[in-house]
Amino acid sequence: MNLAQQINAVTRRVAQDGTDHVVTLEQTLRTTPYDAWDACTNPERLGRWFEPVEGDLGLGGRYRLTESGTHGTIEVCDSPRAFRITWTHGDDTSTVDVTFVADGTDTTIQLRHTIPHNDHWETYGPAATGVGWDGSLLALSLMLSGDPGSGRAEMTSFDDTEAGRAFVADTAAAWQQAHIASGVAPDQARASSERTVAFYTSES
Repeated sequence: MNLAQQINAVTRRVAQDGTDHVVTLEQTLRTTPYDAWDACTNPERLGRWFEPVEGDLGLGGRYRLTESGTHGTIEVCDSPRAFRITWTHGDDTSTVDVTFVADGTDTTIQLRHTIPHNDHWETYGPAATGVGWDGSLLALSLMLSGDPGSGRAEMTSFDDTEAGRAFVADTAAAWQQAHIASGVAPDQARASSERTVAFYTSES
């Protein structure tokens, strides 16, 4: 598991869409769009790297992630090119768009999470959302590469290790830079990133 290589493999952007915030991650993986699509939509494989899911994963269907309680609706389902889901966690609802683009023998995955402005954003900025998705892309890339440490149990244990805490700090720092690049004051971006690291590492 080369964490520095994984962090550098992801492109991160922060943008505005009206009053909403858009957090975007891109990574190119050594697989086909069909395989990447299946890894993200097949309940058996999804549960291996992300979270167990129940419900109807077809167009218009309702899904629920059984561990976090996140739920929503499948608004776009265009295999193997793109899907869009609503994402309701607690009282907050947002939208996640995922696209799969062939790049020679590889596939570029783009994930766009569109988030309304709220107290959570004021506190953590893009880092909390971004760090979470960074961890998911790490787990996905490990599973697709056949790494034996790619299961959910291994990834959960990883979160509590020194390497896991360093991964959180380094990805939060990368989101801090993306936040600054979007036009936010460096002091504000740094504070949001630091609060995110404290949240993820239980130091708050």
